[in-house]
Amino acid sequence: MNLGRYLTEQKKEYIISKQILRCGTNPGAMVREAANAESGLDFVHKLAVAQKETGETQYWLEILYAAEYINEKEFESLYANTEDIMKMLVSSIKTKKKNLALKAITLLSIAAIFLLQLL
Repeated sequence: MNLGRYLTEQKKEYIISKQILRCGTNPGAMVREAANAESGLDFVHKLAVAQKETGETQYWLEILYAAEYINEKEFESLYANTEDIMKMLVSSIKTKKKNLALKAITLLSIAAIFLLQLL
């Protein structure tokens, strides 16, 4: 939010600042939604959206740096933050998918045992 304010007040930039504000705040909202997901797949989907929005934030940071709206130090700091967020999202998605797969295998095993007992 500080970057958006800086861009509009100091640099008089009104287009990219709105984009960066939107995609830069979305991951937090999606993580909050994921915490209240209706299912494991919904959880993964919410975090995947957050991952995409974090990638978009990285894109706009690259544009801001290339257009010299932010300096190298600002870019590196902000970009490093997005990389940390991206790593956490990717790790969470992979872990949940792995747990969902294990749960599915367990359920299939139980179903197979049940069917064998019927025969």
